[in-house]
Amino acid sequence: MKKVLSTLVLLLSLTTLAACGTEPAAPVVQPTATTAAVMEATATTATSDPTATTAAAEPTATTAAMESTPAASGGNTLDAIKARGRLIAGVKYDVRIFGYLNPETNKVEGFDVDLAKAVAERIFGDPEKVEFVEAISANRIPYLEEGKADVIFSTMTANEDRAKQIEFSDTYYVAGQSLLVPLNSTITSIRDLDGKTVGTVKGSTSEKNIAAKAPTAKIELFDAYAAAVAAMDAGRVEAVTTDDIILYGFARNAPDKFKVVGGQFTQEPYAAGVKKGNMDLLAEVNGALRDLKQSGEWAEIYKKWIGSDPTGLPPQEWRDVYLQPTATP
Repeated sequence: MKKVLSTLVLLLSLTTLAACGTEPAAPVVQPTATTAAVMEATATTATSDPTATTAAAEPTATTAAMESTPAASGGNTLDAIKARGRLIAGVKYDVRIFGYLNPETNKVEGFDVDLAKAVAERIFGDPEKVEFVEAISANRIPYLEEGKADVIFSTMTANEDRAKQIEFSDTYYVAGQSLLVPLNSTITSIRDLDGKTVGTVKGSTSEKNIAAKAPTAKIELFDAYAAAVAAMDAGRVEAVTTDDIILYGFARNAPDKFKVVGGQFTQEPYAAGVKKGNMDLLAEVNGALRDLKQSGEWAEIYKKWIGSDPTGLPPQEWRDVYLQPTATP
């Protein structure tokens, strides 16, 4: 009888609560160890700093690392670069004269490196506020599109196909494609490449040019010019082709092994690249290049790395280079 009465009392209580619109208390869930740790950390922060809010909380290490990358910090716009406090420039690491990682100093050096420093000086007033990343031919444009580099100074030839993908600066150097061969080679021009194996870098204009100008040659592609030259030294290829100034760097480094032949059979206007539509940064890059040319510093940089006085300044507009006649090899 007592059990029946107790049951009736319980049912009456539940009915009364429902009529009043009161929900039964939810079951208490014990926090997990992780949740408890977060709750404890939040409570500690609130106690030690009463003004702290969730929005003002310090980012985690993972978040901080993400925010330090160009893409996560708002891309590679000029405002994002200034907020970051440094310019990120993509350069070659294996091309003497233009972009070379010196094993003795563990620093990159060269013509392109000095130009990137000039851009950093224009933006920050300090040429050292630049971080260099290795940009090989195949990843130069992807690095800009993905925000891994703000600007590319990487012996990059400006052309119409690439101009559809990125913005190009003024011309800062005009090179011409040529051939590097062993000292005892009988190859003297592209006319001698019939059936020969020629090494060059994938994703470069040199790859397209040699296929068009020496269609009977066998082309072997490499990720970097140094790898192509090493393959020639090992006898895997009979010549290496790219811009003459790059090849002169390899010949200068090993004059007992290699020589440059064939003259210039193309004209290659070098220009810096920035992400498509990034016009504020492009203006700073062009401003730095024009200042260098007008002040005479460009000529000094040229002499420092090329080893001779320039015959003149490169044209401002890279398209104008293609209007000039090319010597027949």
